[in-house]
Amino acid sequence: FKCMVSILSKNRTKVSVENVVASATLSQTIDLLSVAKAYPDIEYRPKQFPGLVFRIKKPKTATLIFHSGKMVCTGAKSEKEARKAIDNVLKDLKRKGILIISKPTIKIQNIVASASLGGRIDLERSAYSLGRTMYEPEQFPGLIYRMDEPKVVILIFASGKLVCTGAKKEQEVYDAVYQLQERLDKEELIYYE
Repeated sequence: FKCMVSILSKNRTKVSVENVVASATLSQTIDLLSVAKAYPDIEYRPKQFPGLVFRIKKPKTATLIFHSGKMVCTGAKSEKEARKAIDNVLKDLKRKGILIISKPTIKIQNIVASASLGGRIDLERSAYSLGRTMYEPEQFPGLIYRMDEPKVVILIFASGKLVCTGAKKEQEVYDAVYQLQERLDKEELIYYE
């Protein structure tokens, strides 16, 4: 992981994980009414949405909690942070007397990252060269590139900025960005100023 980061930085590439979405499943139900009573500032409107929103400051995340014992955590900046946030929510619930008897099964669902390649990209030529792309500049200013391995979607902008989504591990983000930059360099689709 560190090796890949240093390789990327030599090529002027900056990658930043923006959001990690993780799901957690408890093999038990959760009494949402008791949670709402224990935390007056919790967002819980059962007529509008079946779950409640549990926000914490460290790490700054929001976790949706459902009666079924399923949870969805968003806002973390790493896989480790997402796992820690779910653990912190469960510890907090236990401290307030909410019955939590099972350990969560945590799964990373999606990682969204941004990157800057440090050069301008010819989107018109890239649309033909890369394959598995969609580029309609009248509709959206970026090129949508579906990468097979790792299986991610990358939004590519002429400025050299990217948004990578669909990764399940942070390493997949770095691998995808590195592979894309290598290919853009090789096919002379990126111009460094």
